[in-house]
Amino acid sequence: MSVRTATFANYQTALSDLMRAQQRGQEAQTRVSTQKVATDLKGFGRASETLTALQSTQARLKGFTETSEAVAARLSTQAVAIDRVKDAAQGARQAIADALASGRVDGLMLDLQSAFLAVQDGLNTKHQGRYLFSGGRTEEPSVSVHTMEELAAAPSVAGVFQNDQLRATSRVDETSTLQTGFLASELGQDLFDIFKALQQFNDGADGPFTGALTDAQRDFLEDQLPLFDAARETVIAAGARNGSLQNRVDAILESHKAQDQLLTGLIGDKTDADMAKAITDLQLSQVAIQASAQVLNQLRQVSLLNLLGQG
Repeated sequence: MSVRTATFANYQTALSDLMRAQQRGQEAQTRVSTQKVATDLKGFGRASETLTALQSTQARLKGFTETSEAVAARLSTQAVAIDRVKDAAQGARQAIADALASGRVDGLMLDLQSAFLAVQDGLNTKHQGRYLFSGGRTEEPSVSVHTMEELAAAPSVAGVFQNDQLRATSRVDETSTLQTGFLASELGQDLFDIFKALQQFNDGADGPFTGALTDAQRDFLEDQLPLFDAARETVIAAGARNGSLQNRVDAILESHKAQDQLLTGLIGDKTDADMAKAITDLQLSQVAIQASAQVLNQLRQVSLLNLLGQG
């Protein structure tokens, strides 16, 4: 009994082997070029659900990180502005103390006006184009007056502050919402009361502040020193709260970054390709392609059609 060889079946088998080798080669080449196990979720099989959950968590975390970074930048700008107000208050107090010590008030009003402008500038500080201390009215300057004369002419000190009572708040993680905003009125009300009184005294019957101190001027200026101290303490307390917020946000940011690194590692464990294996698979697939191609070529040589042609 003779054994007949099915040339077509052998050819089809060899062709299928070649196609499978090419497919494996393409998959290995993709892993080598992308350094990933797959290019879509379907390629990760049963791990896709876990991977989706990890990626979703990381996306939320990145959102909180961006918010925390924005809050940190805002708090840093607030710290500079609050320090400017505090230093200006100290400068005004020192100018009065120096005048009392010397017995003369030449240039006192110029020094006070300079301090007032520094306070006003600090309260009108902007961050990313928006006024920091205006509450929800971030497009409006926090303080509407520009000189002590304008302040003295205003019907009330409260009326020169244009902020509302809405304080900036930010959600920095899943459970924490921080109130990070300060209002110009709470920082500057007491200081502006003093500056208004100084200007009105200068413009009144016992003014102006020029030359040697009079007894009335001395008594009045001595009364302003403890008021400046109290107003400055209010600003210092605000600066301390701002600093405490900065420390907390910095700690939250460090936590976010640590969690992000952890998630990146977990995601990488599931998505990053084993490069050594991928390169080996690529090399093996290339060998398999060459072998399959040789088999196909040999089958073409021993085809029945070739034998009939020779006859």
